Amino acid sequence: MRTMLLCAMLLLGAGGDTLRVLFWNLENFFDWRADTTGVQDGAFTARGEKHWTRKRFDAKCQAVAKTFLWAGTAEGELPDVIGVAEVENAFVLKRLLQETALRKLDYKVVHADSPDPRGIDVALLYRRSRLRLHSWKSCPVLQPDSSILPTRAILLAVLETPDGTPTAFLVNHHPSKYGGAASSRKRELAVERLRQLADSLLAEGLDRIVAMGDFNDTPDAPLYGRLSPPLVNLAAPLARRGEGSIKFEGRWELIDQFFTTPACVGQMQILRIPFLQVPDKAHAGEKPLRTYSGPRYLGGASDHCPIWLLVPS
Repeated sequence: MRTMLLCAMLLLGAGGDTLRVLFWNLENFFDWRADTTGVQDGAFTARGEKHWTRKRFDAKCQAVAKTFLWAGTAEGELPDVIGVAEVENAFVLKRLLQETALRKLDYKVVHADSPDPRGIDVALLYRRSRLRLHSWKSCPVLQPDSSILPTRAILLAVLETPDGTPTAFLVNHHPSKYGGAASSRKRELAVERLRQLADSLLAEGLDRIVAMGDFNDTPDAPLYGRLSPPLVNLAAPLARRGEGSIKFEGRWELIDQFFTTPACVGQMQILRIPFLQVPDKAHAGEKPLRTYSGPRYLGGASDHCPIWLLVPS
């Protein structure tokens, strides 16, 4: 803990012209208490199937905080912007910022509840010393009849640097592949919604756009052609080299991605963090240490690796 606090204090004053962005799917980052949002989180309570207790929740908070600080140390500066997926509510993020070494830092939360049946949302954290929140909104995915698709909304936040330069950040968690053709159509609708939002921002004169998230499909999926132009897929070169952010049946797949406009094209990488990995006993190499395997508690942070982007400002 002392090492984490020291790193936090050393990195707090770091600056620079480049914006550092991290995205991470936190895999079922649920509140341990009985449901407070009207959504039945079922197994993820102290009395539920997972036995999700405050102690286990606190352990996950510490692992997530340690990861953010590790990224800051490894990359030279803390992330200025952090996008996250699979969080239940604002409470879990406030606990993360208040009950770990992150309390020494200056992160602020942007979050809204989504119409997702599981009760999981996306959210964004940003450093107040580096960026000012200009505006934000939750943008649900729409069906052809304009009704809301019951999935995670896209979170749009416009942040400004001290000199007033705005950048729009769009945090995504698109529908999973469960459900075959029906799920494919849902992902198409999510991509269409993302394209609409990007076009609207560009029409308003905002040409600095960073879209990040768990897209639940790989960069070679044909539907991403609908985003280009104006968005550039920064994950595609990494996927062609066989890199990935999640391991499925022994193979790495890159479903966590960054898309940016040309003004924000930067260097993307997948963070391989030693304490988040374990040997893959069924296949070669290592794999992320997840929180649960079915009902069995493993004590890890997530089945996804974080991804990192350097954005020229």
